[in-house]
Parts: sequence; structure tokens; C-alpha cells
Amino acid sequence: MSIQYQPSNLLELHSDGTNPFLNRLDSARAAGAITAYEYKSTKPKKQLKEIIKVLMPENKTFMKVPYRFKYNIKDRCVICGTHKVWDGSDSMRPPLPLHKVRKGYPMRGTYCDKHAAIHRQYEMLEQQILAEEHGLSFSAYIPSAKSLNPVNLVTSGPLTTLKEADIHSLSSLGWVIKPPQMGSSSKEEELYKLLIENEGVSSRMKALLTEGVVVTDVEADATTEQEEA
Repeated sequence: MSIQYQPSNLLELHSDGTNPFLNRLDSARAAGAITAYEYKSTKPKKQLKEIIKVLMPENKTFMKVPYRFKYNIKDRCVICGTHKVWDGSDSMRPPLPLHKVRKGYPMRGTYCDKHAAIHRQYEMLEQQILAEEHGLSFSAYIPSAKSLNPVNLVTSGPLTTLKEADIHSLSSLGWVIKPPQMGSSSKEEELYKLLIENEGVSSRMKALLTEGVVVTDVEADATTEQEEA
């Protein structure tokens, strides 16, 4: 039995779909899976220049002279040319691309999933620079395919337990919170139930007093009405 020799493919792509022979800029501008752009510099302002180069629309060239945008077409990514139709309710839907990224006139095209995530990364970097200039803290956005999964957009489910702060907050808004009914309750459970109800009533009273509600004497008002009658 003879075994046929199969040479290795030198142009084989990585698992994420990127070509290993492309440089950093070309790899970020090429179509592919959603990945965070890795900056070459560590300084935020230089990082901003890097990511703006990534988001610049692709140009047509003649004799290495650019003369027109290559993918300035509706529902096409202005960078890599990938066809993408965004839903209006999509939280990751990017804004209209500008021909100079930060300024310029709006283009007819859009961004694909990969470059929409990089554009969000660019926006977060701008916010980070502004926060650092004003002495504020800011957490950077790192794009990933996991963040686009609708399952991960659900932040919480039905509440089964309440903290003390939750009880005070809900009670101050007028909610009546009672512990679950037990089949046979001891004196300790009854005391615990009364303490929770007391905390809820106290929180509601504080909220009403904070709003400026004044308590009047009901008996005195009734006596005054009888005398006037």
C-alpha cells in the first residue's frame, strides 16, 4: 500500500481566520472573526492613532495613488467589504462611518461585526483618554464574540433572595415585603418575620418624611369639624 505525500499548506490560516503572514495593521483590517485589536504602543494617544489607521476606509489605488473609496456601498463594510445588514435593535450596531473616522462626511457603507467591535474599542479609548485628562476612572471595552451572544445580555433572573439594602430600597418605594409562609413556624421564625416587616415599615416612613409629608392630628381635625358644624 502506498501513501501519497501531502505537502503542508504554507498559506494555512489561524483558527480565528486570520492570515499569519499579514502584519498587524493588515490583519486588523482584513475580514475575520471578532477579536480585540492589540496595540503596538503603550501610550493611549499613540494607541488612538493606531486604531484610527485600522478604521480608515479602504481606498482604490492607481499606480499606488488613492483616488476613490473602494467599499462605499450600502450594507458593505467600508474597510474589508464584508456584506452586513444591521438590525435596528442590535446593541452592537455601529454609527455611520465617517471618511476620516473622527470627522468628515458620513459614508454610505457600514462596519462588519469585526470592525464594529474595533470601532467600539476606539470609542472606549477616546473616553479613557478624556477620563484620564479629568482625573476620572474608566474601564476599557474589550470586544469579543462572547459579548454578542444574546444569552450573555441577560444580566439577572428572578430574585430568590433579598439583601438588607434591597429590602430598604423596595420598602421605601412602597413595596410590602413578607417572608414566605411556613407550615409550622417557631417563635424565632415569627420574630424574624416581624423584624423584616418592621424594617420595611421604617424604611417607608423615612422615605415619606424625607419627601416632606406632615402628620396631622386626626382627632383634633375631627373635633374642629364638629365645632364648625
